[in-house]
Amino acid sequence: MLPHGPVRAQDAISGRWEGTAQIPDDEVSLVVDLAQENGAWVGSIIIPGLGVKGAPLTDINMKPPDVNFAVKGALGIQLKLRLDVSGKMSGDFQQAGNRATTTLQKTGPPQVESPPRNTAVAKELEGEWNGDYEMLGYTRHVSIKFTNRQTNGATAEFVIVGRKHNNLPVDLVTQEGDLVTVDSHEIGFSFEGRLQNGKLTGVIRQAAIETPLVLERAKPQ
Repeated sequence: MLPHGPVRAQDAISGRWEGTAQIPDDEVSLVVDLAQENGAWVGSIIIPGLGVKGAPLTDINMKPPDVNFAVKGALGIQLKLRLDVSGKMSGDFQQAGNRATTTLQKTGPPQVESPPRNTAVAKELEGEWNGDYEMLGYTRHVSIKFTNRQTNGATAEFVIVGRKHNNLPVDLVTQEGDLVTVDSHEIGFSFEGRLQNGKLTGVIRQAAIETPLVLERAKPQ
């Protein structure tokens, strides 16, 4: 039966939840982690088909049995769910005005991902890198400029020029081994590449679309 009282309801909702959203002609896999920290709800979500990896949940609103939360940024996702007597959460997956039926089953304890922090990048990556790629029939020019800060990791200027000039807001720069990643979660763009033979070779992603991209160091003016 559905748990009664705040403590039991919280225990029932806290955990890792896995399931699908039934979009037209397809389904999207979801992994949602929900937990309480210092009296507040926190969470993260994984949506492999949309390129979402541990994105933080926002606007978490718990009024058991109702469970509502969102994923901000370019994806603009909202989930409005209800915990039922069978222990499942079901409801609506909403994006861009569209709704899909969603059912989630608890699979274990919560594994909420903490927001990653910027790291420094190797000295040979500092400076500006340029390259071009094609997406949806249009050529786009990319410029990424890395700058190391002393104790706060690196920052990056991430510019894409196609039919418009887009200076993307970068919220994460990391380097693990030889892999460097630049993320603009708000816009839904990311670059991931490795330094090989003096070039940054990798891919650029826009939501679930992935395109090869090679960046070369900008020539001195």
